[in-house]
Amino acid sequence: MATTKKRRKTIVFTGIGLVLIALTCVAMFRKRDVVITVQSEKVGRRSLTEIVVANGKIQPVVQVKISPEVSGEIIELPVKEGQAIKKGDLLVKIKPDFYAANRNQAEAAYKSSVAAKTTSEANLRKAESEFKRFRDLLRQKLVSESAFDEAHAAFDVATAQLSSAGHQVEMAKANLDSAEESLAKTTIVSPLTGTVSKLNSQLGERVLGTVQNMGTEIMIIADLNEMEARVDIGEIDVVLIEPCQNVRLEVDAFKDRKFSGSVTEVANSSKGFTTSSGNFGGASQQEATKFEVKIRIKEKEVFRPGMSVTAEIETRSRNNVLAVPIASVTTRMPKDNKDKKKGGAKDAADTKAQTNSTTVAVKTNSLEVAGTNSPAADGTNVAKGDKKKDAPKPIEVVFVMEGDHVKMVPVKIGISDDSHWEITEGLTEGQEIVSGGFRAISRDLEDGKKVKKGPIGGDMAKGEKKAEQ
Repeated sequence: MATTKKRRKTIVFTGIGLVLIALTCVAMFRKRDVVITVQSEKVGRRSLTEIVVANGKIQPVVQVKISPEVSGEIIELPVKEGQAIKKGDLLVKIKPDFYAANRNQAEAAYKSSVAAKTTSEANLRKAESEFKRFRDLLRQKLVSESAFDEAHAAFDVATAQLSSAGHQVEMAKANLDSAEESLAKTTIVSPLTGTVSKLNSQLGERVLGTVQNMGTEIMIIADLNEMEARVDIGEIDVVLIEPCQNVRLEVDAFKDRKFSGSVTEVANSSKGFTTSSGNFGGASQQEATKFEVKIRIKEKEVFRPGMSVTAEIETRSRNNVLAVPIASVTTRMPKDNKDKKKGGAKDAADTKAQTNSTTVAVKTNSLEVAGTNSPAADGTNVAKGDKKKDAPKPIEVVFVMEGDHVKMVPVKIGISDDSHWEITEGLTEGQEIVSGGFRAISRDLEDGKKVKKGPIGGDMAKGEKKAEQ
């Protein structure tokens, strides 16, 4: 009885073991022979224009901030925000009583100094006459030398007094001119023909003149007939920007319309932006280096200062070059490195490829310009490059169709437009390469993998759609 039970247990466990072995073999066979569905495209020639995308605001080419040079109360403010004005029109009048009193006082001082100068001239003529008379008498020895010396000294004193009186007149005249100028500055007129784009002060408000600190900004006058876009470009892309480059502009307020423009000015110095990022309560700050670029808008439209704009600046161009879809280029670790480190290195490469293979249609000005489809994907953006100098770097590759298998081919890329990369080395015209789907290129495909052509669905399609976004 015991022998029969033991035999049954042996048979049962043996059967279970055989089933597990069979299932394992089937799983390994299926895994080995898995076929990846892909899409393909042939390498062709096309013309590419590299685009740099930047965001900014629309501003008038010419705008003037109106601030008073004198302080006081606004007693006249005949304009309102949005009003069209002409050059010379009255904008603001400040209460002039104080400055009028100063002008009158300065005028009185000036007249007094002129009178004092007239008196000094009369005294000088008298002293000169006495000096000449005593000089003649001294020659005839009718007066003493001491009397002559007194007359001579009186003449010198009168001459000096007249000179001093002349300087006093000049000082009084300067004070009078200054007082008159201050009085005139209580009335402010428009320096240009334009529109009151911003009004900050109200009638009866007291304003501070620019003599004291910054002064009060009463209003802004702008010429809205000539508008420009002012965008911020990152330091990596600003070296590609030059005056007269063509620009396509999208203004949020005008949907489904594109405007044309031209680069007019590139800033020589940067303006700092501080960005912060946090993770589970921890925060870090990083300063971004940005340069302002001004773009003149060619079309005339009812633009308003401060409208948001997106600019696509055409930088470098290539004609009749080999090109492949952006989605076709991804990164992998070099084969030599994979042979040495099949475990951790392969997982790291796959993870990096999955993260960085997002379709990059254009260059951006964000801090994190990365991706398989950008030249920075070779690892040059590693901040601690000196410490990892000998660490292997991923390379750009494409997968070439060879029957029902693919071959991984390293390539060198050049510029890109919104859909294609320029290929400078590694491919020839007419070769068929894998162009989709996203997951297959970024993660699943390896050298020698078996593939088939067909529509992409499921997770792969979602990945591609996510990458395009």
